[in-house]
Amino acid sequence: MPFLATVLAAVLSLSPLQAPTLASLATARGIDIGVALAPARLSETAYKTIVDNEFNLVVPENAMKWDATEPTQNQFRWTDGDAVAAYAQSTGKELYGHTLVWHNQLPSWVSALDATALRAAVLNHITTVATHFKGQVSSWDVVNEAFSDSGGLRRSTPFQDKLGDGYIAEAFQAARAADPGAKLCINDYNIENIGAKSTAVYNLVRDFKAQGVPIDCVGFQAHLILGQVPGDLKANLQRFADLGVDVRITELDIRMATPSDAAKLAQQAADYRSVVTACLAVTRCQGVTTWGVTDKYSWIPDVFPGEGAALLWDENYQPKPAYQAVAEALGGVTPAAPCKAAYSVSSQWNTGFTGTVTLTNTGTTAWSGWELAFAYTAGQTITQSWNSVLVQPGPQTKLTNASWNGTVAPGGTVSLGFNASWSGTNPAPTAFTVNATACTTV
Repeated sequence: MPFLATVLAAVLSLSPLQAPTLASLATARGIDIGVALAPARLSETAYKTIVDNEFNLVVPENAMKWDATEPTQNQFRWTDGDAVAAYAQSTGKELYGHTLVWHNQLPSWVSALDATALRAAVLNHITTVATHFKGQVSSWDVVNEAFSDSGGLRRSTPFQDKLGDGYIAEAFQAARAADPGAKLCINDYNIENIGAKSTAVYNLVRDFKAQGVPIDCVGFQAHLILGQVPGDLKANLQRFADLGVDVRITELDIRMATPSDAAKLAQQAADYRSVVTACLAVTRCQGVTTWGVTDKYSWIPDVFPGEGAALLWDENYQPKPAYQAVAEALGGVTPAAPCKAAYSVSSQWNTGFTGTVTLTNTGTTAWSGWELAFAYTAGQTITQSWNSVLVQPGPQTKLTNASWNGTVAPGGTVSLGFNASWSGTNPAPTAFTVNATACTTV
């Protein structure tokens, strides 16, 4: 009887199979999947549930920046930073520190100091903050956004202008002295491709390694634009790794012109997949962190009006196609696509072409209507369609069923044709969705 009771209890305790979380997939691959955390929002159940389950690393979105930790000289405030640290500890997540030296979110008193006083204030700030979180933070963004967007020059900041080129090395040395166990990183944006700015950071890291300045890692923020993931991202990450430092994607989001639509979301999913895949291909890439949980609280619309929808969950906390793409890139099981799209061009002339898309219902239920969306990348525009209704011409294309072909049984197909204009090049679309669900492309 005790044996039967034990078996019954075990059976009753079983829960339905659930898809693996991003955290479990990333942990299995030996990398971080992180998120920028605002501790005040943990009071929202949906927000907290996602952070609890989906991420194995948290970085304070604002809670450890200079204005949060030392708003008045030598008067330190730890409330929000300690809240993030306590959350990380209680949930077993890695804590990534951000940031010790940055020219933004900087109290006005810092900029008012002369060079001698500023150097002392910088070293005191680094030492005090890094010491306070010693043993809790695994890595620090020691210096953030030190390079300008013009030709790889140093950015004009109070630190650069008053202390000169040496302030970065001094900052790293002070951070190492305060917390010898934390990895020390330099972090910047628009360095994801091989270019003047990323090469300037590369040269700094190379020189630091040669001079014995303590530097352990480079953060690539990756605030990207839809469809613009650099083709040389992997090669760029690898060249930094070859210097003997770790690399990581630290602030990933991929913004688009809003409102979003099925074609944009499909492209965004492909872009997220590309970034995660590039990281996984570089042995020293430590992981990928997204700059926020939900589009509801993204910083982007305030800075780039008319743009947004950049994160893995929408404003209603619903996972977007990009979420599934990240899961698949991390090794999750790819569900069978409920549709298949075959695209072809039957004729082409100097200003236009005729194309066909054949859709196959590969799911298990009939379509009672369909909406096909895809994106052209070279400005092609459909001017006329048949066997479908053109509801959105232009690069972001959307077509719906005609009155007679909306029902498609499992295994059934429907073909639609169109005429379109083009100029220069005419590459085929690479991502198609039916009813906002990604299709297999053949």
